[in-house]
Parts: sequence; C-alpha cells; structure tokens
Amino acid sequence: MSHATLSPQRSSLRGATLPKWFAWAVAAGSVAAGLGISAAAGLNSDIQWALIAAALFVVGSYAISAKVEGRRQAKDRTATSMVWVAFLLAVVPLASLVWETVKRGVKVLDGYFLTHSMGVVADTEPGGGIYHAILGTLEQVGLATLISVPVGVLTAIYLVEYGRGRLAKAVTFFVDVMTGIPSIVAGLFVLSVWILMLDMGPSGFAGSMALSILMIPVVVRSTEEMLKLVPNELREASLALGVPKWRTILKVVLPTSIGGIITGVMLAIARITGETAPVLLLVWVTNFINTNPFQDPQASLPMYIYLQYANSGGSGAAYDRAWAAALTLIAFIMILNLVARGIARWKAPKTGR
Repeated sequence: MSHATLSPQRSSLRGATLPKWFAWAVAAGSVAAGLGISAAAGLNSDIQWALIAAALFVVGSYAISAKVEGRRQAKDRTATSMVWVAFLLAVVPLASLVWETVKRGVKVLDGYFLTHSMGVVADTEPGGGIYHAILGTLEQVGLATLISVPVGVLTAIYLVEYGRGRLAKAVTFFVDVMTGIPSIVAGLFVLSVWILMLDMGPSGFAGSMALSILMIPVVVRSTEEMLKLVPNELREASLALGVPKWRTILKVVLPTSIGGIITGVMLAIARITGETAPVLLLVWVTNFINTNPFQDPQASLPMYIYLQYANSGGSGAAYDRAWAAALTLIAFIMILNLVARGIARWKAPKTGR
C-alpha cells in the first residue's frame, strides 16, 4: 500500500507588513512631489506646496498600504497620517512665530535693555529699555493673582464640597459665562465703575481688577477638576475619625490636590499676562518708572509692544524694541508653564507597583 506524501502548507496569522521606514519614505516622496508640482504650476507660497505634500502623504500612505497590507491596515495608517499632518499644521506656525520673534528680538535684548526705561528717549530714537514695562506687568499680574486665587479656590471648594441646589447651579452657570467674556468687556466694566463712577483715575490696580475677572473662572474650573479627582475614600476616612469637614478639606483634600491647583493658577497667570485691552483702557501708559500700582498710569509689556509699533514712524529701533519686548513676554510665559509642569510633577501622587 502506497502512502501519498503530503507537504503541509505554511500558514501565518499575520499578513504582509510594510517596513518601519515606510512612513518616512512616503513623507520624503510627498515633499519632493509637492515641490515639483508647486514649481511646475508656478506656485511661490510655501503654504501651497506644503498642503499639496500633506495631501499626497495621506493618499499615498493609504494607497500603498491597501495594496500590500489590506484595506483594514490602510485605514489605520490613514488615521495615523492625518494625526501627524494635523500635528504639523499646529506646530509649524508656532515654531515659525517663535523663530521669527527670537531672530528679531535678540538684536537689542541685553542687560541694558532689561534694566532701563524709555525715560527721555523718543520712540523713533535708538536706546531705551523695558524695565518700567516689566515692573508694571509683574505688579499688575501679581495683584490680579492675589485677588483671583482666594476667590477662585474658595468658589471651587464650595461647588465640590458644599454646593447643592439652585445656588450651586447658578454659580456654575455664571462661572461658565465668565469663561467666555472678552477681555475688552471686563475692561469696560471696571472702567465704568472704578474710573467713571468712583473717579479713581487710571492705575495698575484698575487693570489688575479687570485681569482678575478674566482669571477667576480659569482658577475655579481648574481647581474644581482637581478637587473632584481626590478619592472620596480619603474624605470618608477622615470624617470617620471624627475630624470636622472644614478640617478634612484643609488637611486632606487640599494637600492631595495642591499640585494640580498650583498648575491651574500658573496657567491662569500665563493666560492674562499678554492681555492688552484692559491695560489700554484702565492703566494707560507711561515711559517712566512707576512703582506704585495704585496711583497714576503704569507701563506694561503688552502696551509697550503695541506702542512701539504704533508710534514707530517707520523707525527700525522701535521695531527692534517691540520684537525684543515680545521675546521677553514669550520667555516669561514659557517660564510660567515650565514651573507649572515642574510643580505638577513634583506634587503628583507617588505610585508604586
């Protein structure tokens, strides 16, 4: 009896896959094709060829992947490609803005520029600095922080720990409304009450009150979310030991969420630092150093940048000072964000295996 010899076919649960460098190769080919199409069509804008390259990258990734790996894997690669394209569309303008600011701002940014005011220097003349504007910004933002943080944190504690019924719903509604208030509206409100009705005159403190209106809802929302992340078991354990609720909040809830609260405060400060409209209406401007935020006009970095452009008269020196002030403002906000991230990581709950 003869036995037929059968050779088993190898079966694999995994189909054909493209190499890891496939995405980079398609991206390089898309850029080359985008540049070629742009040159052939006579397009001179970098944005145009970049958009063509992005479209070719998405379409090319899907077409090649569908041919080799199948339609299911091709759809996954298409989604990944669109995520990368969206990421580049968001990052490239930001990187371009930062690069342009750094390139133009470093021309006059030095120790003299940071430690001197405009004083008797005309806007069209070289020289001068931003010391008075830095001082004004620090004082105005500091006062706004002193007003906003206690109000915002206490409001968030009320909403999370005590808020029930119509009052809590009303507070939540008005906080949501305040989140979308334009800065010019906050400035007009303080202008009508503080300057026109009470006749107090322009000052850094008036600007701080308008900035605090913009800052409070951000602090409330961030603090509220951090307090909600505290496990209820911690509260229940403290209350079971006979600790009063106010002391539980002070000794258990707030220390647990302090890292996130500080991060939210830092981000709120960064949000109001570059506001110009309230400062224009309430603080006005001066080229001299004013260390008293409660009396007389006071300089600030956003207003300094605006005035250097508006009153430059085509002077290159004024443009250079404006770019240097913008670079200083960006650096200040970047430092605040880095500090916030550092505090959040430092105060984050320690997790073990």
